[in-house]
Amino acid sequence: MSLIQATPYVPGCACGILQRGSQAKPGTRVCMLTQTELTALDFKPAAIIVTGGAPFSHPMIRLLALGVPTVLVSAQTARHLEYGKAVFVDGLNGTITQPPPSKVNTGLGPAPPPAAPLILSDGSEVQLRASICGREEASQAVNHGAAAIGLVRTEFLVPDQGRIPDAAFYRSVLSALCDAARPLSVTLRLPDISQDKPVPWLEQTIVAASPLGLLGVRLFDKEPVTSVINAFVDAVNELAKSYSINLLLPYVTQLEEFRYWRSVLERRLHNKVSIGAMLESPAAILALPHWFEIADFVAIGCNDLMQCLFAADRDIAELSPYLDAYSPQLFLFLQQAANAAGDHIDRLQLCGLLSQRPGVLPILLGMGFRAFSVAPVMLPYLAQTVKQIDMADARALAQQVCEAKHHHQVRELL
Repeated sequence: MSLIQATPYVPGCACGILQRGSQAKPGTRVCMLTQTELTALDFKPAAIIVTGGAPFSHPMIRLLALGVPTVLVSAQTARHLEYGKAVFVDGLNGTITQPPPSKVNTGLGPAPPPAAPLILSDGSEVQLRASICGREEASQAVNHGAAAIGLVRTEFLVPDQGRIPDAAFYRSVLSALCDAARPLSVTLRLPDISQDKPVPWLEQTIVAASPLGLLGVRLFDKEPVTSVINAFVDAVNELAKSYSINLLLPYVTQLEEFRYWRSVLERRLHNKVSIGAMLESPAAILALPHWFEIADFVAIGCNDLMQCLFAADRDIAELSPYLDAYSPQLFLFLQQAANAAGDHIDRLQLCGLLSQRPGVLPILLGMGFRAFSVAPVMLPYLAQTVKQIDMADARALAQQVCEAKHHHQVRELL
């Protein structure tokens, strides 16, 4: 029996026959494929092994919504696995066993947290919210004990046949999503279009071929994006009568930019809707105290923040070592952000993959963060982590991490 250490990604355990991506079949097959092949995955295998993937890339993050056990391996490691033979994948611990052990546990993970709030040893409450793409994940979030829907990636809500979304489309799809999310409040991020998140109704030539180009609100004044945003807001204006809805402006970098677009939205909104700012660049986050003066709430997009902070495109697999979830410099920056938030920390939400990486949540809690938006599949596991945390230990850990000189020291601390 051969045990291979991989990088954990989506928790859960599964057994199946190992097949290449193009040959794999649904059901009891374990699918091995590259990051490029992920976009063509149109079925739900028993488990997934990704070779040479970038953990923070958009194709990889979409795997969290699929919810099947997933691990990452290098191309060299993948050579040790034999196609056509049974394999056991543990997505929580990041191990692959071939052939599988005689006794394996492929049952469910920890039970979903109860409806009662998650309270830390210092008496503060932790909000584990859900980041979702559609109605099915909204139901999962409720069933897995989410405190709220912290982020809806509405750019993935598109009509059939590449039609441009109108208000009727958004009323239909968003009402179904909000129904599935009841009784949770729902934060809708306005369509966040970029080169790596293309939409069928927009020509890609309009979107700059750069992760630092025309994206987020920078596209809102360009047709047909302007018309789509107007249709989206008109639908939200009607739905706000029946549901608890918040709006989140994507990729805002300047205070003046947010003020302008907030005023544009409010001219179309006749029902009260809270409007927040999603900050994804170091410059925007350094101005954090000022954002609380003009935004109802603030979200930090950790995936794009890391991309900017480390000067590495998160969708390029070869650059993935630069986007280090255990970098002491990253945590030092986030500690400064938590300190800057001060008494407004309860209006600040961390989004993205960072808090879902093994061992990271206690560090962030020790820094003072209390609200996180994560994949629904991760909610029971993170809730279990929260219940086991002693805050004195977490604060000491956060301080040690920020004082570390190298990511190896951080990993040793964990």
